[in-house]
Amino acid sequence: MKILAPIYLLIMFGLFFVSCEDDEGNLPLNNTTPETSADITSGYAASGDWEITYFYDSGTDETADFAGYAFTFNTDGTLVATNGTETINGTWSILDDSSNSSSDDDGNSTDDDDFNIMFVVSETHNFDDLIDDWDFVSVSETKIELLDVSGGDGTTDYLTFERI
Repeated sequence: MKILAPIYLLIMFGLFFVSCEDDEGNLPLNNTTPETSADITSGYAASGDWEITYFYDSGTDETADFAGYAFTFNTDGTLVATNGTETINGTWSILDDSSNSSSDDDGNSTDDDDFNIMFVVSETHNFDDLIDDWDFVSVSETKIELLDVSGGDGTTDYLTFERI
């Protein structure tokens, strides 16, 4: 009986740590494997419509340029943005880009996943600014926060999607 007590305590202690979760509901991307964070983020993104609640580009808040647009990240990699009168089609993906250290714009050495957004639009279209391989800041079921450090002038751009 005395031998079973320490084993029982060890099992209970292990279950305690497995059952703990983040109070915020955010995915701690720096503590997960790229496959796990990519799978979870893909599941969140592809489950509903999203809107841009913050877009900071080259030192300017350009959030208003995307007001009224609903973004749908489909499981087949297509991306649709619509505001009721205009529909813009694109693609999206989440890729582990650990082989390219220069894409780790957020300085997070344990998570090299990129949230890639692509639209086929002219360079003067507002949606051209969204085309990038964004790095993750945080992810939850209701919010995806991204950033990108410009290769040209070194400014940091921010993009936040929230579930509608």
